[in-house]
This record gives sequence, structure tokens and C-alpha cells, in this order.
Amino acid sequence: QVHLVESGGGLVQAGDSLRLSCAASGRTFSLYPMGWFRQAPGKERDLIAAISRDGGNIYYVDSVKGRFTISRDNAKNTLYLQMNSLKPEDTAVYYCAAAAVASRWALRTTISDYHDWGQGTQVTVSS
Repeated sequence: QVHLVESGGGLVQAGDSLRLSCAASGRTFSLYPMGWFRQAPGKERDLIAAISRDGGNIYYVDSVKGRFTISRDNAKNTLYLQMNSLKPEDTAVYYCAAAAVASRWALRTTISDYHDWGQGTQVTVSS
């Protein structure tokens, strides 16, 4: 099991930036494809970005393409989400998650692929 702890959320204005971090412990972080999800009030938890083990393969949902950047530092056991040009509709609880051990280039884009979750961090964007 991978233990995940998110940080970096907060209250910002539209157009601002935030960087979320997800610190991993417990297992070898570099073995796991990772993802960032978000869940707005009354809505389902959705994948917004995913990254392969070595960071060479990345996926974004259309709504965040060009504004958000997922990255990882395997030496620091940390996953990041740089969020620029934030919009009120980005308001949600953001979660990082680890998928099962996979090949180097594997991406996981289905929520059922993810088995370990952080506690979430709130991001609120005011207009």
C-alpha cells in the first residue's frame, strides 16, 4: 500500500495559480502510475491528469489541457499538479491516487485502476 498526502490547496481568485503536491510513502513510488482527480460538491470524482511511472507518458482531460501540468519527482517520492489560469469551475477537492504497479509507459485513466488515495485538498477559486 502507498500512503499519500496532498498539500497546497487553498482559496485563490480566478486567473491565479496553485501547485499541489502529493507526498508518497510506504512503497517504491517509482513503480506506480499516478493520477490527480477532483470532486466538486454533488458531483462524481473525475480523473483530470495521469502520469506514467517515469513521467514520459501523460494524459489530461480536455478541461484542464494547457492550464494544468502533472509531473513527478521519483527521487523525492512526490507527485505535483501545477494549476494555472484557475477558473471558478476548478473549485473542488483534489485527490492524488496510485494505480497498480505497471510497465514503464503505462497510463491509467479509469478510476477503478486506482487503489490508494490521499485524503484530498480543497481548492476554491473565487470569481
